[in-house]
Amino acid sequence: MLFKGTHIKDLTRASIITIVLGFILLGAGTYLFAILAEEVLEREKFAIDKALMDFVETINSPGLQTVMGYVTEVGSVLFISILSVLLFAYLFFFSNFSRWVAIFFAVNMLGISLLTKALKLLFERERPEVLAQYDGTGFSFPSGHSTGAITFYGFIIYLILISPLSKAWKWTINSFLGLLAFGIAISRVFLGVHYITDIVAGLAFGLAWLLICIVALELLLWRQRRRSIRKQEA
Repeated sequence: MLFKGTHIKDLTRASIITIVLGFILLGAGTYLFAILAEEVLEREKFAIDKALMDFVETINSPGLQTVMGYVTEVGSVLFISILSVLLFAYLFFFSNFSRWVAIFFAVNMLGISLLTKALKLLFERERPEVLAQYDGTGFSFPSGHSTGAITFYGFIIYLILISPLSKAWKWTINSFLGLLAFGIAISRVFLGVHYITDIVAGLAFGLAWLLICIVALELLLWRQRRRSIRKQEA
């Protein structure tokens, strides 16, 4: 979409689809997070939290815990921070994307980090278990691994979608990235450091923020394209 040599007509149509779907998912994610947040503020207990924790206890094993430990590390602050710096450098200095893509990626990642920390301090929800080994410290709501995974890997999914790769490769890579982000979020429940409602809220809030950044980026690039066309026609 944003690559050199791409047709303006295709860019415009794809941008409209991205923006419309973005607003729909943004509304759904915001609504879901708001419902959970209200209940957490009122210190309500969720039956689904206990039910899922009881279920996880019945199927958990040392081997599964080890696997989930590795999965959760792919969503850790350190791992995603390092990859984010590398991806930003690539987008800004070496790729054929507009540099606005790199800037909005930085806004996406820095913004979600600050917002997640602020929300944790606001809700002050205690974790089901504190485990420093798996970054299971501090407050619980929303899950930082969930917000970080959905915004980081979600932005990469967006980059793949607007790339010139074939549809087959897009589906393959993005399916893997989507499952990875979801797996990182779920691993927090298996490790016992988050409730499922922390995870759902984290994914919903992270998705909402991701879509805000993507929609804003698409609108900015659309306006730039319109100005460029007007200059060419003048």
